[in-house]
Amino acid sequence: MLNVFTKPFTRQEAIPEAGIERAVEIMRSGKLHRYNTDEGETAESALLEQDFASYLGVPYCLACASGGYALHIALKAAGLQPGDKVLTNAFTLAPVPGAINNAGGVPVLVEIDANYCVDLAHLKAMMISSGSRFFMMSHMRGHLADMDAVVDLCKQHEVILIEDCAHTMGASWNGKKSGTFGDVSCFSTQTYKHINSGEGGLLTTQDENIIARAIMHSGSYMLYQRHGTVPQEETFKDIRLDTPNYSGRMDNLRAAILRAQLPLLEENCRRWNELYESAESALADIPGIDVPLRPSKEVYVGSSIQFRPQALTDPEHITRFVKACGARGVELKWFGSLDPQGFTSRYDSWRYLGDAPVLPQTLQILANTLDMRIPLTFHLQDMALIAGIIAEELASTVADTTN
Repeated sequence: MLNVFTKPFTRQEAIPEAGIERAVEIMRSGKLHRYNTDEGETAESALLEQDFASYLGVPYCLACASGGYALHIALKAAGLQPGDKVLTNAFTLAPVPGAINNAGGVPVLVEIDANYCVDLAHLKAMMISSGSRFFMMSHMRGHLADMDAVVDLCKQHEVILIEDCAHTMGASWNGKKSGTFGDVSCFSTQTYKHINSGEGGLLTTQDENIIARAIMHSGSYMLYQRHGTVPQEETFKDIRLDTPNYSGRMDNLRAAILRAQLPLLEENCRRWNELYESAESALADIPGIDVPLRPSKEVYVGSSIQFRPQALTDPEHITRFVKACGARGVELKWFGSLDPQGFTSRYDSWRYLGDAPVLPQTLQILANTLDMRIPLTFHLQDMALIAGIIAEELASTVADTTN
């Protein structure tokens, strides 16, 4: 009888008891809104901003309603004007080009390399040819490019760097944390990210004008001084009147849930990587499967893994393989499909962008790229079972397609 994996790939760990207790306290108080505080009281959302800024080692943090919203106002706060071009890597998720579109920008897509990072040579060429002043860099699926080289390119071509760190909370490059390279950076706390509030986002920066505009964009009205990390009052003198309100604040309930998880982040990153390394080793031992290389300067958080079965090049064969694995409980996502599925889509399916450019390198890489979540509810023995199922179904699919 064939082995079947029975655990769900979308099941997250429970919220820590401290977070549940604090959330219940807030619900009993009725003070869910971040500005609904008693005199002398600091709102839970403001405390989260202080906690996360301290964790990241930056002066400013803004708690938002979602990661996508944080990306939107990051662009606006950084000075994006309607019609401005914004560079972004072509392998990303739909909220990234969506945020650019929402902010009035025009996405300009950049090729990726075989390890799912932005292609630096193409990035440089597109900086020159597009004249864009912005690069929204998506650390897609937790893969960090050479950030020293990226920062150098941005400085050389006077490009503002906005980091999308939705998949890299807890990661670092060459000893420097992801989210501290950009002029402004954004994190997600959506359920499948590294800390979980269902929906939520965090915007960070070291620039006092960017944070002041972001706070006003978030919907602070004239209550901006109630935030956890704010610049001097003088910074808001004109910004408070010149900046539109887009109402995307985080509430105190979600902030309480997140504050309880933040002290556990480092240990959880270690646990994710233990599972990732087990899966990586097992998949690399399967003939015909390629897994991406992780540079020595990168400290990643392995909450998902990507791999390419090189023997499967026909879309029909890949679909058959994915369905066969799914029938045995192993949920894989295919990033090369012409038809978007669930959270997964290829760049040329975002038709609102207009005529998609042909990016042959990216299309070739994504053609047989498969993606698998690694939730912390899994154990090491689970990874061995999953890899065994993948190996068996790959061998079966290859045999069927060659007969």
